[in-house]
Amino acid sequence: MICFSLNSGSNGNCIYVESRGVGLLFDAGLSGRRTAERLAARGRDVRDIRAVIVSHDHRDHICCAGVLNRKFGLPIYMTRRTHRAGQSYYGLGAISDLRHFRSGSALTFGALTVRTIPTPHDGAEPLAFIVSDGYRRLGILTDLGHVFDDLEVWMGKLDAVFLESNYDPDMLACGPYPEPLKRRIAGRSGHLSNVEAAELVASAGGQRLQWVALSHLSEVNNDPETAQRTHRRIVGSRRPVYVASRYAAGDLLRIE
Repeated sequence: MICFSLNSGSNGNCIYVESRGVGLLFDAGLSGRRTAERLAARGRDVRDIRAVIVSHDHRDHICCAGVLNRKFGLPIYMTRRTHRAGQSYYGLGAISDLRHFRSGSALTFGALTVRTIPTPHDGAEPLAFIVSDGYRRLGILTDLGHVFDDLEVWMGKLDAVFLESNYDPDMLACGPYPEPLKRRIAGRSGHLSNVEAAELVASAGGQRLQWVALSHLSEVNNDPETAQRTHRRIVGSRRPVYVASRYAAGDLLRIE
């Protein structure tokens, strides 16, 4: 299985996963042009994508779903509640190939299975994903709210993970955000901090976990060096810890 982040953060989210001849995109937070360019830079053609699967209705995850369908003919998968909220808030436009599914269900694309995991984030119907090709499991675990029971269970079954590590608690507390926004971010329907993400890996990550890609870092309340330093302090250095960039496509990562 191979994968890479096209972009990760409040300015747009999109992750590519490929195995056994099937390529999938998770989230549609980049323009059609940037999505195509960043795939092409890694040797992938956007028109070969089997499906675009949207996690929830926030702009940085859904805003270009309609564009990806209209420009490239890609099938768009999302729940009905996510579609209604996204259309209402952002005007996604016509989507000629829109496929609804139920939160908590499993989707099948050739040899790949995508399990959808409800999260307590503050979207209309937010989801995390577990992608399996029958041999390896990748977690796409962002916009999580807080560490909930199913999250800990799934962490122990993963071979690799894109894991939310949104903010440094001190940077958030001392930063410029208004107090209501700080409470929302750090609350039980907001985001995981560096410390929470690292403690999750330390307590629940199994022996099979090959690498962690820290994702959805805040531009204001975090930085890659701080996030990685926190993870090394809490988890140690026995497995690679990458950071998914807010500004560019990441390296092609493999799960053996």
